[in-house]
Amino acid sequence: MAKKKATASRKMSAEHKAALAKGREQGRVVREYLAALAEEKKPGRKLDPETVQHRIEETQQQVDAEPDPAKRVELIQKRLDYEDRLADMGEQVDLEAMEKDFVKAAKEYSERKGITYSAWREAGVPAAVLKEAGIPRTRRSSAA
Repeated sequence: MAKKKATASRKMSAEHKAALAKGREQGRVVREYLAALAEEKKPGRKLDPETVQHRIEETQQQVDAEPDPAKRVELIQKRLDYEDRLADMGEQVDLEAMEKDFVKAAKEYSERKGITYSAWREAGVPAAVLKEAGIPRTRRSSAA
């Protein structure tokens, strides 16, 4: 007869649960801020919604006139991409609010994860934001 393993039921304390929730929230704030920074730095000219709408209409006219089925499907995809871009434009990101949340979370997050000033800078976080967050400037140590 096989012995059954005794399993001890462990319960997390309220403090532990709160600490985990705080860590998840800090991680979310950091991810969203870094994603917003990356979006801001995309190369190329920024299009306004009217221009994108005009391109959607032009592309649809090309779809309607295209006799080649393969080219037609490519044009349909191009129109769908413009429609997605137009939908994304409606979702304006409040970078200032994200920055404030980042400033509140960054120091503790950095200490917990071992993230240095240099790593944040390389990821695109402005020096002024790091200073406001209280993340000290660090020098890279060179291996001898």
